[in-house]
Amino acid sequence: MDVSLIVSNILNPPVLAFFLGMLAVFLRSDLEIPAPLPKLFSLYLLFAIGFKGGVELVKSGVGQEVILTLVAAILMACIVPIYTFFLLRLKLDAYNAAAIASTYGSISAVTFITAGSFLTQLGIDFDGYMVAALALMESPAIIVGLILVNIFTANQDKREFIWSEVIREACLNSSVYLLVGSLIMGVLTGEHGAEVLKPFTQDLFYGVLSFFLLDMGLLAAKRIKDLQKTGAFLILFAILTPIVNAGIALVMAKLIGLSQGDTLLFSVLCASASYIAVPAAMRLSVPEANPSLYISTALAVTFPFNIIVGIPLYLYGINLFWR
Repeated sequence: MDVSLIVSNILNPPVLAFFLGMLAVFLRSDLEIPAPLPKLFSLYLLFAIGFKGGVELVKSGVGQEVILTLVAAILMACIVPIYTFFLLRLKLDAYNAAAIASTYGSISAVTFITAGSFLTQLGIDFDGYMVAALALMESPAIIVGLILVNIFTANQDKREFIWSEVIREACLNSSVYLLVGSLIMGVLTGEHGAEVLKPFTQDLFYGVLSFFLLDMGLLAAKRIKDLQKTGAFLILFAILTPIVNAGIALVMAKLIGLSQGDTLLFSVLCASASYIAVPAAMRLSVPEANPSLYISTALAVTFPFNIIVGIPLYLYGINLFWR
């Protein structure tokens, strides 16, 4: 792999901010982001990426490629939790296996945004409709995970989920709601809306992303201690699963006929793991699962792996495959 791709990604200011946060924990600095701000940063990033995606969706239109991509995204969000569940069952009980599988079937919006920043830095074009795939991939993984819990737990442990509440939590959690809502706003307002909100959704974007990744670096470094409880199996799982999922996504994207930029974004969506929406849903619906397992693998291993090595690695594979 071309080392310059990794260097180019690492020297991206938001990624450097992530390292700065991790280093602060290792050096025992008292650096911290006040509690309300990370949530505000997260909401801002979701709104900005959703709105810009809606504007771009108007430009590209809804053609065969868009529809096939969205179908492939939903399919991956359903398949990944199923195959990873059976793999995880080799070492874990059904509750923890389902929670972790749902985490890896869902997505990380910040990893997606970081990949978009990487493509922009390299001057590689991509389409805004990929944000629609981002919005559609979060909920199916949660629902599939809960179905797996209901099927594979012992009879005496089975519970009747209130499925209306489960689906409501999966489809109307803050991340999905804001993404879809801002996407619709972008579609309705188009270029005029983009011009009006340009100082907010574009000029501020990378500064806010840098601060958010600074906070992610602080959290990831603190979660590394939790990995001592997981053993080598989950650490290897958290590194190898994204690579496998990205490879499957790459083949699907080639069959659909996506551009290299869109293929990278689709691969990153399939390779990422949720550390916000899915953990919140699992804590509510599957309290038997251990949060330190599914949060630490996603946040302390997969997230850093993707933004440091994964994104350049997937682009290298795409370049080879396209060539």
